[in-house]
Amino acid sequence: MSIDFKDHGEKPYVVNIEDATLQNENYRTTIWTGEKLQVTVMTIQPNDDIGLEVHHGIDQFIRIEEGDGVCVMGDSEDDLYFKQNVSDDDAVFVPADKWHNITNTGDKPLKLYTIYAGPDHVPGTVHPTHEDAKNDPNEH
Repeated sequence: MSIDFKDHGEKPYVVNIEDATLQNENYRTTIWTGEKLQVTVMTIQPNDDIGLEVHHGIDQFIRIEEGDGVCVMGDSEDDLYFKQNVSDDDAVFVPADKWHNITNTGDKPLKLYTIYAGPDHVPGTVHPTHEDAKNDPNEH
């Protein structure tokens, strides 16, 4: 089934999230943005990462659909005391205000989706590459 990769936010929407995640080829594609929730699908290339980040006041859920990686978290950029390997079907729960990153350690793309409670990106955000995300003035 072909997925319509646009932000369907603030309207009722049903999607096979696994299919959307696996079909996404962009680094980040925002598929739904509401008032208190946002969903993005991501493809992290081998030896790339999400990027060390923190979401102030926003909890985050990450589901790994395909691939292998390592997740780190901590109270600051210099205190990443939590480290765990992640792979297919793992769920990662990131508390608000916790620094975190996931690095693709495999030889194929790492496919995941993430739920932000509340939204973290501008509605409709699409970043074809990690570099595009880094250069987006709307990203922090």
